[in-house]
Amino acid sequence: MGLFNRTKTATTATVQAPAGPDLAHLTGDWTVDAVHSEIGFSVRHAMVTNVKGRFTEYDGKLHLDGTTPGNSSADLVIKVASIDTNQAQRDEHLRTGDFFAAETYPEIRFRSISTEAVGEDSYRMNGELTIKDTTRPVVLDLEYTGSATDAYGAERVGFEGKAVVDRTDFGLTYNAALETGGVLIGEKVKLSFDISAVKAA
Repeated sequence: MGLFNRTKTATTATVQAPAGPDLAHLTGDWTVDAVHSEIGFSVRHAMVTNVKGRFTEYDGKLHLDGTTPGNSSADLVIKVASIDTNQAQRDEHLRTGDFFAAETYPEIRFRSISTEAVGEDSYRMNGELTIKDTTRPVVLDLEYTGSATDAYGAERVGFEGKAVVDRTDFGLTYNAALETGGVLIGEKVKLSFDISAVKAA
């Protein structure tokens, strides 16, 4: 199966596995339901533990083709000011020019390019991530978690994902040295996605 492959173009080759007829009902446009989804991250702090956070405001669109997965795509726009690490002073610092400069660069964007199926319900999505007007390639490991009709009659599809990025690639270079050696904030950031999307009428 394959859900999120992007249409082939002259410059992009995709690898796809045939989708069975049971996925034909997924074909169409979907909107990410932020109320029932979560976009999170974690980063090493003081060389000993991880600080976790999330973004609470974002818009995501999927176009799925359950019969021809190569025609599928995904786009996501995240509001930087919605960052939440459960500590208000830290969140305000993250919004400043030391980190995201939220007033100047209010959005983080992701656009899919291609995807390959790596298992029965597992996929590897290649895309472009833009932070502070800097765009870098990113690879997402995704797991399709199912589809259902909810209690209100809405069709839903779900997936979980993860990726690792280097924050310094996007100009997020703020740090401080520790007296015991090492630095206050790790450069590698683990991203996590738990997405529920609703099919457009």
